[in-house]
Amino acid sequence: MSDTKGDNRATEALDAAKRALAATDHAGALAQARSVLADEPGHVDALYIAAVAARYARDFPAAHRFVAQLREAAPEFGRAWQEAGHLARDEGRAQDAVAAYARACQLNPALAASWTAQADLLARMGRSAEAQAARAQAERLAQLPRELVAVTNMIHEGRILKAEALCRQFLQQRPHHVEAMRLLADIGSRLGVLDDAEFLLESAVEFEPDNIQLRLDYIQVLRKRQKFAEALEQARILHERDPGNPLFQSHLAIERMQTGDYEGALELFETILTKLPSDPATLTSRGHALKTYGQQDEAIASYRAAIGARPEQGDAYYALANLKTYRFSDDEIAAMEQQLSRDDIGLMDRVHLDFALGKAFEDRQEYGRSFGFYEAGNTLKRKQTRYDADQMQAELAAQKSVCTAELFADKAGQGCPAPDPIFILGLPRAGSTLLEQILASHSQVDGTLELPNILALAHRLRGRDKSPEGSRYPAILANLNADQLREMGESFIENTRIHRQGAPYFIDKMPNNFRHIGLIHLILPNAKIIDARRDPMDCCFSCFKQLFAEGQEFTYGLTEVGRYYRDYVDLMDHWDAVMPEGRILRVQHEDVLDDLEGQVRRMLDFLELPFEQACLDFHKTDRAVRTASSEQVRRPINKRGVGAWKPYEPWLGDLKEALGLTS
Repeated sequence: MSDTKGDNRATEALDAAKRALAATDHAGALAQARSVLADEPGHVDALYIAAVAARYARDFPAAHRFVAQLREAAPEFGRAWQEAGHLARDEGRAQDAVAAYARACQLNPALAASWTAQADLLARMGRSAEAQAARAQAERLAQLPRELVAVTNMIHEGRILKAEALCRQFLQQRPHHVEAMRLLADIGSRLGVLDDAEFLLESAVEFEPDNIQLRLDYIQVLRKRQKFAEALEQARILHERDPGNPLFQSHLAIERMQTGDYEGALELFETILTKLPSDPATLTSRGHALKTYGQQDEAIASYRAAIGARPEQGDAYYALANLKTYRFSDDEIAAMEQQLSRDDIGLMDRVHLDFALGKAFEDRQEYGRSFGFYEAGNTLKRKQTRYDADQMQAELAAQKSVCTAELFADKAGQGCPAPDPIFILGLPRAGSTLLEQILASHSQVDGTLELPNILALAHRLRGRDKSPEGSRYPAILANLNADQLREMGESFIENTRIHRQGAPYFIDKMPNNFRHIGLIHLILPNAKIIDARRDPMDCCFSCFKQLFAEGQEFTYGLTEVGRYYRDYVDLMDHWDAVMPEGRILRVQHEDVLDDLEGQVRRMLDFLELPFEQACLDFHKTDRAVRTASSEQVRRPINKRGVGAWKPYEPWLGDLKEALGLTS
C-alpha cells in the first residue's frame, strides 16, 4: 500500500511541476521535481522536468547535473539528449548542440523540436543540405496524425503496450494507413510477435510498393524470422531500384550473407567501400562476413579499419574479442578505456566495450578488472531487458504439468514421420557448436543455424497473452488432432529446407528448444534430440561473459543464469521421465573433451549413422559457422575452457547460490 501511495504522490508532484512550467514558475517546477527525486533519485520523468526547469531558470550548472543524471538513468531516452541539445544551444555551443540533437533524433525520431532546432543551427552553419534534410523530417512529423506521433514517442520511450493500444485504436478508424501499419509492425517486432509484424508489412508494401522505409522494415522482420530467401528478394527489389545506392547495396550484402553467399556479399561490401572507404558499419559487417567465412586475418584487418574510422565503434572491438583467439595490445586497451570515459557514446557502444575489456583483462589474468567490466556490461544489458525469472519458471512448470507420459501415449504414432531433423539443445555455451561441427562433418548431415521455427510455432500456439496463466500453450497441445500435428511437422520440414545442402539429415541447434521438447516430439516423433550439457559453473559463467546478438536475456545476471540452469535441468529430468526411453541423448561436454572418439561413435550410433573419420577431424571441415564459438571449432579439441570460472570465484557467490552449490 505504501508503494502505491508513493507512486500517487510522485504523480501528483510531477503534474504540479508540469503546471508550474506552463505558468513559467520555474522555481516551483524544480521544487516539485526535487521532492520526487528525494525519494527516488533515478526517477526519469522527475529528472527531465528538473533539467528543463533549471535551463529555463538559466541555472545551467544545475541543468547540466540533471541532464547527466538523466542520461545515466536512461541512456537511450531521446528527450535527455534533446535537453542536452537545448542546453548547448542556449550556452552558444552550436556544434555540441547539433550532435546532441542528432543523437536525440536517432533514439526517438518523433522529437520534432530536435529536428527543427537542428535544422536551424545547421542552416546558420552553412550546412544547407543537412539542414534541408532535418527540416524535411520535421515537416513529415507535422503532417502525421498526432496519434501516430504519440505512438512513435511511446515506442521509443519504452511504453510499448500503450503504444500498441493507441495504434490499434487508430487503425480501427483508418485500417489501410500504411504508417500506422508500419508502427504496429514495429511494436509487434519488439514484442516478439513476428508473424503479425510480417503480415502487416507485407500488406503495407502491397499498398505502397515504392515506400522505401516499409520495405527496409519488411526485410528486417523477414530476417528476424530467418526467412532469408524472402528477405533476399526484398533486398534485390531495392537494389534493382537504385543499384548504386550504398544503403541498398549494404542490405543486399547482408541478405546474401544470410543465405550463405559470402563471396557475393563481400563483393558488394568492397563496392560500397570504394565509394565510402571509411564507413565503419560496412567495415564491421565485412569483418563479420570474413570471420564467418573462415578468413580470420582479413576479418581482423576489417574490424581494425572500422575502429580507425570511428574510435568508439564498440561492436568492432567486441567482434575482435569474440574471436576468442585475439589478444588486445596495451594501446587497444587504453583506447577502449578512453572511449568508455566519454559521456556521449551510445549505450550499445558502451556495452560492447565493457564486454571487450572484460575479455582483454581475462586474457591478461587480471581477473578482478575483468569481472568489473563483465559486470558493468551485463548490468547495462539487464536494464534493457524484460526478462522475468519467475515467469520463466512458471512457463517451464506448465510444460511439466501438460506434457505427461499419458499425453504422449495418447498421441503416439501421430505427427510427421520424417527422420530428417537432429535437434541439439540445452544452454548456450554448453558445447553445442562443437557437437554441430562434429556431426556436420559427416557426409549425411547438414549443419544449419539456430533455427527459430519451433520457437515461432510455440509462440503462435500461445496466442496474444504471454503470461503462463493466460497462455493457450502448452495446454493446447492436448487438443491438437493428428492432422494438425502432421501438418505442423511437415511445415517445419518444408520451411527449413532453404538451410539445407542436400544431405538426408540436418541439425537445428537452437538451444532454447529444450523448453519445447514435448511439441517437437508430438509433431516430429522420429526426430533425434541431443542434450548438450556442460558443468554448471563453467556453462553459466561462460554465458555471463558472452554478449549475445539477440535473445538469451537470462544470461545478463549471475542469479538469473543460475536459476535458468537449474530450471533447465529440472525440465530435462521431466522429459527423461515421461518420454519413450532413448528419445534423448545427453552428451556431457567434458566427456567429449576426454574421449572424443568414444563420444563421436556414441552420437553416431544414436543417430544410426556409420562412423566417418571426418567427424574426428571436425576442425578441418570447411563450412560457415555463425556462433560465438566459430573460431574455437576450427581448431583441434582442447580443454582450455574447463574450470574457466575458478579464477573468478571471489565474485561468483550469487551464481553459486542460485545453482544451489553453497554449503
